[in-house]
Amino acid sequence: MTRYRSVLVLAVLASLAIGAALPSLFGAMRSRVAPDRQSETIPPESADGEVRLSAAQIETSKIAMATVGPGVITRRITAPAAVKPDPDRIARVAAKVSGVVEEMRKRLGDQVARGETIAIIDSREVAEAKSEYLAATANFDLQNVLFQREKGLFEKKITAEQLFLKAKAVFMEAKVKLDLARQKLAALDMSEQEISALPSQAIADLRRKEIHAPISGRVIERLVSVGQPVGGEGQAKELYVIADLSVVEVELAVPAADLGLLREGQEVRLQNAEGRGFEGKITYVNALITRETRSGQVLARFANPDFALRPGSLLEADISLKETQVKLEIPRSAVMIVDGKPNVFVRTSAGFIKREIELGRGDDDSVEVVSGLSAGEEIAVSNAFLLKAELGKQSIPEE
Repeated sequence: MTRYRSVLVLAVLASLAIGAALPSLFGAMRSRVAPDRQSETIPPESADGEVRLSAAQIETSKIAMATVGPGVITRRITAPAAVKPDPDRIARVAAKVSGVVEEMRKRLGDQVARGETIAIIDSREVAEAKSEYLAATANFDLQNVLFQREKGLFEKKITAEQLFLKAKAVFMEAKVKLDLARQKLAALDMSEQEISALPSQAIADLRRKEIHAPISGRVIERLVSVGQPVGGEGQAKELYVIADLSVVEVELAVPAADLGLLREGQEVRLQNAEGRGFEGKITYVNALITRETRSGQVLARFANPDFALRPGSLLEADISLKETQVKLEIPRSAVMIVDGKPNVFVRTSAGFIKREIELGRGDDDSVEVVSGLSAGEEIAVSNAFLLKAELGKQSIPEE
């Protein structure tokens, strides 16, 4: 019985020893039988600063790339801009005769064409001038007939020279009166066409004076009403203000420090509330500095064919000051600050790798690369922050 118990104890101890040794034996066998399979499951270690991405992952992440190369760095400044009508394209329509407004044919905002009748004034002054001209015309025609008759008789030696000279003097006097009457009508702003049409004009229309638009444009002010006296002493002189807004002027308030860098002809860019851009050029730079704002007045002119730039609008202007050619230029969106230093992500066969660079001059959109990159290299220029975030995950130490 004792011998049986001893054998049983030995068997139990032997089985325990074999069980403890089995895992190491099987591990050694697996390493000898399938070493290649084990190497496939363990990924190779990434290089420092490398982010491994497939082409599909890059496309899904919408990471755009660009090739590094030469470019232009433009120095720009921004300045407040006030849109106003071009003073060379504003017309103040005045009443050059005294009378009463009979018609106002245009409202605020209406378009007018040059030469179009926009108002009518009932004027006694005009009626008197027209009547004087018509009388002078009739007298001139009569004296012309008498002079021509006397001239023919004198040439045939039928009448005396004294009668011929008298008829000539009366004729010349009639001509002078007619010329004076015509000049008076011209001073009242009547055109040659209107004056020539007077003999056929109805008597009731002699008091009417048509006011014509001096330019094509839009009515921006209407200063009188129907029935209002105009043109006399102490009375309104202007009827309308018309502006051609196809070209507008923009006044810029430029800081005194930058005023010396501006020149006539430099390009200026505006953007309205809808985000639409407009290109114009500087036409005037005032050397005087305003005491209140410490800025100088700069004027620019902009084409405005569809009237999108409205006078009175306050916008912001972007002025190009100087352009500099650089050997290497990259977008600012490509630069990522890592550990307090500028870096970019350069495209590799396996994805991207972080590259520290040194920056030089720059503008709002681009920056010069002094060192760290070579022409022809491809870098991430949009959504590069995703690469920076992925790189940050790799740098987190495991517990």
